[in-house]
Amino acid sequence: MHNALQVFTIVVVGVMVGVEFSVAFVINRILDALPEDSGQLGRAHGGRMLGAVMPVWYIGSLVLVAIWAVTGWADPGAGLVVTAGALLVLSVVMSLLLLVPINNRGKTWTPENRPADWKQQMKRWDRYHHVRVAVIVGAFALLAAALV
Repeated sequence: MHNALQVFTIVVVGVMVGVEFSVAFVINRILDALPEDSGQLGRAHGGRMLGAVMPVWYIGSLVLVAIWAVTGWADPGAGLVVTAGALLVLSVVMSLLLLVPINNRGKTWTPENRPADWKQQMKRWDRYHHVRVAVIVGAFALLAAALV
């Protein structure tokens, strides 16, 4: 049962990392290259869609890692799992303090109501998101290493 939990946790966290990586390095670059207001509208839609899903995914991943840490406390890789959990906590805190406020504004913007500095706000979100991606990639790597 513990092995199933480990595999399930790694798959859930790994897919989350993949989604966030693709947002950072693929989707947003595509949206930014679209003509006129299409990119901003796409970002707003993405903010609404992923803004509804990602909190559950982040918290669910953290809960799975916590269960793994508790049930596998005596395992050799327990320290790696706990450290991965700490990184996921950091990613949630970063999300709440840095990314969610910008996303909550951006998901309501249209070409008619967006602020003059909307591009600067999106660039700030992108920078924070790149850091968050690095943090969750680190957590994922630690979880994978914990199995070895």
